[in-house]
Amino acid sequence: MEDNTKQPSTANASLYNGRPIDTGSLCPSARLTSCTPSISKNKGGVSVENMPNANKQWFVLRVTYGRIIKAKAFVEAKGLEYYIPLRYKQMLKHRKKQIVTEPLLPSFLFIYATAEQVDTLLYEIKASSDENRNLLSYYFDHTIYRQDISDRNPPLTIRDEAMDNFIKLTSIKNPHIIPVTSDNIQIKLGDEVVVTEGDFKGIHGRVARIAGQQRVVVELFEGCFVATAYIPKNAMKLCVEN
Repeated sequence: MEDNTKQPSTANASLYNGRPIDTGSLCPSARLTSCTPSISKNKGGVSVENMPNANKQWFVLRVTYGRIIKAKAFVEAKGLEYYIPLRYKQMLKHRKKQIVTEPLLPSFLFIYATAEQVDTLLYEIKASSDENRNLLSYYFDHTIYRQDISDRNPPLTIRDEAMDNFIKLTSIKNPHIIPVTSDNIQIKLGDEVVVTEGDFKGIHGRVARIAGQQRVVVELFEGCFVATAYIPKNAMKLCVEN
């Protein structure tokens, strides 16, 4: 069943998440009811109030088709921390341009919790007798196997640093940020760089040509790519490994 709940129609809509992160150039991506453990403004990469919890991880959950709003509401009602990236989109309505927001990756919800909290959440969903039964499920890491069951994959988790970079990118108010697949990338992913100027300053990724433009692509996990808008060569530098 498709979710018919209305999404916010403007960039400043705050009902999409517990608290928007709109600070001028930032997009109000759905995030935590309190604060996110990622995105920081100090040199260490983590603000004092948002220090990562050693027992928590970023889990990737799969959302059934068209039900991201219901999934968000369910997770939020449990008091859990989550992130749903949004994208800006220009639409022509009544001959006037309007900016609307929509989920950037409508099949995924990112939750910051302990393994026990996520297990409990998914158990409650499966045990429910209503339409929420198949609302959320684990997205598994198909690159490795579990240590206790050698023929099964573990739930996919994202490193804090990678999630920081992803949230930073998807929180920028720019309609040219797009999700891409390997088929959209016209040349092989190139050098790893960091953007040094403009709205995307500080974003780490790999150089690629998409839709005829040079962009920086962030790969959150296998097959999940998000690309910046056009980035000129003089606005990036090579990442140097320590």
